[in-house]
Amino acid sequence: MESTVTISDELLGQRDAYALHARPSASLRSTLDDTDVAGAPEAPARPTRTYQTLLLAAGFLMVFHVIGINSIYGLFQDVIKLPQEFYTSPDSNIKAAQGQDALVSLVGTIGRGLTWSGSIFVNPLMAKFDNLMIITLVGAFVMSMGLFLASFSTELWHLYLTQALLYGIGSSLYYFPIMSLTPAYFNRRRGAAMGIVLAGSGVGGLILSPVVHALLNSVGIRWALRVLAVWNFILGIPVALVLNRKHTSGNRIMGSNRVSMALVKRGTFILQSLGAFLQAAGNMVPTYFLTTYSVSVLGYSSGTGSLLLAVNTAVNSLARVGMGVLADYAGRQNTMVLSVILSGVSVLALWLNADRARFLTFIVFYGILAGGYNALLPTTITEVYGVQNYSSVNSFIYFIRGLGALFGAPVAGAILGHHKRGTIASTKGMFSGVVSTKMQYNEVAIFDGALLLASGICVAYVRWLDARDKGRWAWRA
Repeated sequence: MESTVTISDELLGQRDAYALHARPSASLRSTLDDTDVAGAPEAPARPTRTYQTLLLAAGFLMVFHVIGINSIYGLFQDVIKLPQEFYTSPDSNIKAAQGQDALVSLVGTIGRGLTWSGSIFVNPLMAKFDNLMIITLVGAFVMSMGLFLASFSTELWHLYLTQALLYGIGSSLYYFPIMSLTPAYFNRRRGAAMGIVLAGSGVGGLILSPVVHALLNSVGIRWALRVLAVWNFILGIPVALVLNRKHTSGNRIMGSNRVSMALVKRGTFILQSLGAFLQAAGNMVPTYFLTTYSVSVLGYSSGTGSLLLAVNTAVNSLARVGMGVLADYAGRQNTMVLSVILSGVSVLALWLNADRARFLTFIVFYGILAGGYNALLPTTITEVYGVQNYSSVNSFIYFIRGLGALFGAPVAGAILGHHKRGTIASTKGMFSGVVSTKMQYNEVAIFDGALLLASGICVAYVRWLDARDKGRWAWRA
């Protein structure tokens, strides 16, 4: 057996941190299960399979919290039939929020956008202060405080300070330590590993949607936020404790936090950034407005609307794992391209002017297709730009995704406007109002489908440019 590490084709043939050390024995490699963390002299020992499992479990639980809570923000925004509780309802305690879909959706969008765009300061922070346990624990605390303080809001700007800014900053500190570290501990099965971690978002939505809906019905929005905040922090403690040592090897593998100008000038980087912006803008629009469409247009109860959201996130969770496994065999870039394009097609073919049957079909198909990009983006970054550029590119791309998230849902809310909330009635006037609302949702669907298809074109072009830059076309990439 050779004594040095060979350079992997999937890392563009570039020498990285792995090439600095001897390849472990066959028995040790079997124990480590595809681990490829460099073992610098002063770095921690290579992790065991047990630690890999703990890391995946911690990542799953963290994503369960962060993306799961992000995905159910629509329940706080507009759930009907409980007076004096929900942000946009006519009897809302926050008067400036009544009927203001665009302004209120911006609260959740800022929180979600900061979850990603916060990478621009979290990654440099991790490089300077590499005790990731402390960073993760502080993030869980700040995130939870944002939710807890939001329960005392009486003005719309209170929500912007708490459930938007404070929550978003905390969730970013909570999110990126594990997300930046995990790819360093997996190589051949990196797609499956990240699929498992990111499946937490779907499970989070599946569990949190009915649970939070039940809390809203039983104790109201204020106590629902407080319970969610306390629960989030308590479960955040064991997540942070998994990162119980300095992961200097992971930081070294991930490389510098600055994007080089040579990378910035590459067509792949420009199109990757544009595709990330457009995909983030369009990705969450259906889940933000799924419950309101179910109630306002299709006449479902609010409880059924939250159940449909849970079904969508459950399917999405399973699909992320499946996409990760499929990508390891069919090619990660190939799988991501098809996922983005087909998610856009599903919006235009199934959500546009949807009746109940088509909308239920859309919920399932969009759940399957929409998670591919999120699950595969970290792995394709390493393939296109090399592991040594992962930290800098990942940080910038997620910053761009945060900006995209700030664009999509508020614009969709502005398109939707101040629509009448209610179920389909037998009177002609009420029925006409529902038809008008459905036309507004059709405009939202066209907007969302266009965003996702444009993103798909960008991602496909990145796939082509990457093959050109490597000097060869491979069908499996």
